[in-house]
Amino acid sequence: MPLGRVTQVVDCRESMGMGKGGGLAQRGTISECRHPDVIVVGMSPGRRHVTKPVCDITSGLRREGIEFSVSTLVLNAGSGVPDDAPKIAGSVLGAYFGLSDKERAQIEQHKVAILHHGNVRSHVVEKVRKILSVCDIDAIVVSQAPIDYEDLAKVGVKTAFVLPAEENIRTKGRVVAIISGVTRGQTPPRDKLAEVISAVMKVMKQ
Repeated sequence: MPLGRVTQVVDCRESMGMGKGGGLAQRGTISECRHPDVIVVGMSPGRRHVTKPVCDITSGLRREGIEFSVSTLVLNAGSGVPDDAPKIAGSVLGAYFGLSDKERAQIEQHKVAILHHGNVRSHVVEKVRKILSVCDIDAIVVSQAPIDYEDLAKVGVKTAFVLPAEENIRTKGRVVAIISGVTRGQTPPRDKLAEVISAVMKVMKQ
């Protein structure tokens, strides 16, 4: 007897998960979808990098009817900062943030990317710049630390509202929305999840 629910089969592990019950996706993991429209990109998991909000955002989007078009990617080298970033306090020793050619191709096959990169403002800004320097895609930035379009434009990131000087542009893609106040390791509040969903719907309509 139908209960009004839709069963979804999601391929969300490239390898066994981490932690009790194998719940936390390992680095290098992508959950594939039938029609690649939206991809949620998370940090590499670790003691300080908790990817939990990524799963909540993905589930929230699917509940809104985008169930066959949302992918999730946990980066293989999602810790630290890019090797071409200025010296930043708090970066992980020996770890550089970067994208492989495979990850770039996985991101670019979608129409919009949701980028979640933690709680250090300078790290978030530089990671967004690095991803959009190689990926030609519209992006929604989700972070715990408050950032704005000016912060991104200062490092050469194109945004829908503030553009760097033409000679300072360093990205192919652009940021179309920013949602701050999403705490890593915790379920996002309903209003923040609603902001993410609203931003995605707006980009998809365009």
